[in-house]
Amino acid sequence: MTLANQDTPTTKPHAGKQPQSKTDLFVSFSKLALQGFGGVLAIVQRELVEEKQWLTQEEFLEDWAVAQILPGPNVVNLSLMIGDRYFGFRGALAALAGMLTFPLVIVLVLAALFGGVADTPAAQGALRGMGAVAAGLIAATGIKLIGALQHNVMGLTVCWGLAVLSFVAIGVLRWPLVLVLLGVGGVACLWAYRCLETQRLTKDAP
Repeated sequence: MTLANQDTPTTKPHAGKQPQSKTDLFVSFSKLALQGFGGVLAIVQRELVEEKQWLTQEEFLEDWAVAQILPGPNVVNLSLMIGDRYFGFRGALAALAGMLTFPLVIVLVLAALFGGVADTPAAQGALRGMGAVAAGLIAATGIKLIGALQHNVMGLTVCWGLAVLSFVAIGVLRWPLVLVLLGVGGVACLWAYRCLETQRLTKDAP
């Protein structure tokens, strides 16, 4: 039996707190999933960084970036990454089960109930209201995460430039997301690699 199958965490990436068991992962992600009506990003950042302190702002930003470019829902990808980091494959399954079990039951029940009232003005107005709230939550979380970019190896100015370029490409020019990820994301990766190499050479220099 490998360490990843035990009920104790296999690694501790930073000096903060960490999940105590696979059950802790399941319960924590279940609570997180049940709160994530629309603005999931805001809930995830608050719970994992501010409340549980399993990740720092910088770690959350990096992990969320990876989760966002992978296929599938961002928060599900993130739960798999965190579960695997601490408890291996079984931890990933526990976190995934926490993210999906209760929301799946609730969605099926709501879908059955909503089917008969979906076309009513009240239901349509409620959906538009929830959409506005979700957009506000995501925008507020994005602003909150800006501080973490100060420690980015590319520098705050370059990070701002890439963010504005991505916003213009998607929000104004309506480019497909995959093109923005490959184009702007590819340029960002190459520039970050160059900055890391420069930083390494500077440290190694006599």
